[in-house]
Amino acid sequence: MQKHNFSAGPCVLPKEVLQKASESVLNFNNDNLSLLEISHRSKPFVDVMENARALALELLGLEGKGYKALFLQGGASMQFLMVAQNLLEKRAAYLNTGTWANNAVKEARIFDDILEVASSKDANYNYIPKGYDIPEDHDYFHCTSNNTIFGTQMKTFPNSPIPMVCDMSSDIFSRSLDFSQFDLIYAGAQKNMGPAGTTLVVVKEDILGKVSRKIPSMLDYKVHIGKGSMFNTPPVFPIYVSMLTMQWLKDLGGIAAIEKENEKKARLIYSEIDLNPLFKGFAAKEDRSDMNATFSLINDDLKETFETMVQEAGINGLNGHRSVGGYRASMYNALTLDSVKVLVEVMSELEHKA
Repeated sequence: MQKHNFSAGPCVLPKEVLQKASESVLNFNNDNLSLLEISHRSKPFVDVMENARALALELLGLEGKGYKALFLQGGASMQFLMVAQNLLEKRAAYLNTGTWANNAVKEARIFDDILEVASSKDANYNYIPKGYDIPEDHDYFHCTSNNTIFGTQMKTFPNSPIPMVCDMSSDIFSRSLDFSQFDLIYAGAQKNMGPAGTTLVVVKEDILGKVSRKIPSMLDYKVHIGKGSMFNTPPVFPIYVSMLTMQWLKDLGGIAAIEKENEKKARLIYSEIDLNPLFKGFAAKEDRSDMNATFSLINDDLKETFETMVQEAGINGLNGHRSVGGYRASMYNALTLDSVKVLVEVMSELEHKA
């Protein structure tokens, strides 16, 4: 039976990427060596690293604009700390829109007092705050573009008077934006780019080197830039699979092309949530995520029936996060429109049975 993978992460990956990645484990570059056993300093892997970094900048439209791309370890959670370590001198401003944004605030507070310019915690993060002010005398402004757990997404970004940092872990490469408005972008690979184990960081070089503290080498962006993302042994396989996924996206037509598909998937699922009297959405309509649709049954008596139907249809990973409950359909780049159609058909069939 075909599986329809709505898991929030690790994400669904393109079949051709999985095929090529699996082949590389046995025989990489027809050298009769596994990708997992070659030196990370060898030319074949150095080429992978350089290609991956170049593809990231190309897809984001940031080539030749003063940015560097890095593939690091520690996940986006490590970036909560690294951002503050490298950029926070006196005070920083944060927008609190979910669990991960809140964790970023906590890590930054290790260094200094942090201003929350706005928060949606009062409503269990079911909306994106608007109309807040960003102070000009702070070191940077931090936001989270998409909130996987709660199914909210920033549709627009403020015109920040200070450097803007964005955690794009769960919607990187999914929609067209002017990425040059951000001074630093980071994203854990496992949500929309590759397997767990590496994190993409895209940073404008001229914002670095301005803090007075001594930064440990492993946490210093400048050190990693100087070493071409290979200050220490990099996570070879996740970077290779991320490179394949970015090449797959480029071959499709880039971000503009995949954005159209993502919009179709989002329209389809939200239309069913709104029109089907058995379901209700969690997130405010104007802030609904195109990546993660959160919803629940209005009548819990139908839970067993619905979940049996979901299982019989080959649908995987639909359970919502414990913070929200209900269900969460994660529709990352590689999830097909056909998979969303299968889910919508199950929801519609439930209505006819009820």
